[in-house]
Amino acid sequence: MKKVLFLAVAAMSLSLASCDSKKEDAAEAQGTEVKEAGEAKADAMEEKADAVRDSADAKGEAIGDAADAKDPK
Repeated sequence: MKKVLFLAVAAMSLSLASCDSKKEDAAEAQGTEVKEAGEAKADAMEEKADAVRDSADAKGEAIGDAADAKDPK
């Protein structure tokens, strides 16, 4: 009888120990939010960099085209 009771208590304690606490869940959720915010900020910075790069390419092409137009053939 003692063995059965001991095994039952041991099984219950193991099942409870494997459950996440609300505090742990909140910390994990906060970590996920921080990670997602960082990724969103990085994405926005990449989009801005792409826009700057595209603008510089367009200006460079325009300058080159203007120079070609002035060049007598």
